Amino acid sequence: MGMVKTRAPRPKPTVGNILAAAAELFVARNYADVTVDQIAEAANVTKGAVYHHFSSKQDVYVAMLVDDLAYKSDLFDQAVAASDSCAGRLRALTGAFLALSRTEQQIIRLVRRDANTFDTATRAALVDAYQAALPNHVEAIIRKGIADGELIPADPRLLAWQYIALFEVMLTSYADNRFGSDADKLNYVISLFLRGCQRQGERA
Repeated sequence: MGMVKTRAPRPKPTVGNILAAAAELFVARNYADVTVDQIAEAANVTKGAVYHHFSSKQDVYVAMLVDDLAYKSDLFDQAVAASDSCAGRLRALTGAFLALSRTEQQIIRLVRRDANTFDTATRAALVDAYQAALPNHVEAIIRKGIADGELIPADPRLLAWQYIALFEVMLTSYADNRFGSDADKLNYVISLFLRGCQRQGERA
């Protein structure tokens, strides 16, 4: 596998500091419990600096999440590029995700946690960004696996969501305690998923 893309420096360091601080806070606390004052303090900037770049707490949250999801989408694109099998691509994508920091792993779960907090248009934009970052990637891998005869004929979107459900269980503290390493988590998810939908004779 080639080099995995790292997040490019943002043109405005203050914005980057704010988004990074916001990510830590929104992962650790419910959306309603985070304030602009807390974001400013965590980012080591003034409250005025936050409002200079963002109109509201919601604006910070949406920018943080969209920025992160776009980064993950690019990351997964690069991670799977060198793999030529369904199992290999799923392994590469999942491995790239597990290599992220714990905060970066948890951010992707915020869409489902907080989506109903926002108006319809904002909620739709966040869901679209989430779909592009992860489910669409997994579905494309599975769809090709079915077309290539590696997987049994089935609904690729349904299988994608089933894979993601297995995958997200690995982000819990219970899984951290149950498995000795990220490699163990990766092998477990790949094996469990493919055991159910891989064609006989195919191996992960």
